[in-house]
Amino acid sequence: MSLRILLADDHAILRDGLAMLINGQTDMNVIAQAETGREAVRLAMETHPDIALLDVSMPDMGGSEATEKIVEHCPGVRVLALTRHSDQSYLRRLLQAGASGYVLKKSAADTLINAIRIVSQGGTYIEPGMAGPLLQRTFSQPVATRKAQGKELLSAREEEVLQAIAWGRSNKEIAADLSLSIKTVESYKAAAVEKLRLRTRADIVRYAVTRGWLEEDNAPE
Repeated sequence: MSLRILLADDHAILRDGLAMLINGQTDMNVIAQAETGREAVRLAMETHPDIALLDVSMPDMGGSEATEKIVEHCPGVRVLALTRHSDQSYLRRLLQAGASGYVLKKSAADTLINAIRIVSQGGTYIEPGMAGPLLQRTFSQPVATRKAQGKELLSAREEEVLQAIAWGRSNKEIAADLSLSIKTVESYKAAAVEKLRLRTRADIVRYAVTRGWLEEDNAPE
């Protein structure tokens, strides 16, 4: 079954080029296109795509606000941000809004296609070169020290739940995978983020990167 993709960008020529690239893949299909943030949210609610590929800077509603609304109203839709901005503040803002990936427009075409596939499988994709500075800003301790502390702080189940969250799994999906109640999953998540002092999804993703959880070999089955 082909991945159903919503494409949102206010530049028609770029949007058409991206649609041609995506539709050229045997496992992908652009089902709707938007040129504003509000239109992207509306179409996401109407069509329920697998992936919403959003430009960060759009008229009437920016990418971060559009991401928040899509994640809130369409929890099954994964958002991949596409932007010319390599500023860390944009990356942090999109991750905090609930985006599952961040790709620069200057990247090669195969990078975008790879990012779409990773995000569609529940993974998180961060543009190479941007993940390092993001981690350095958030964590001051060496990676080895953080890994050891995390291993000591979290129970096996708390780590399992937090890793699944980092991969974009919902509480309902995690509960089904682990044969737990949703309330129990929420309890494990609350305990884990409290122990690690993580406050947002962006914090969880950054921590997951330091632990190597977002590598392909660690993807949820």
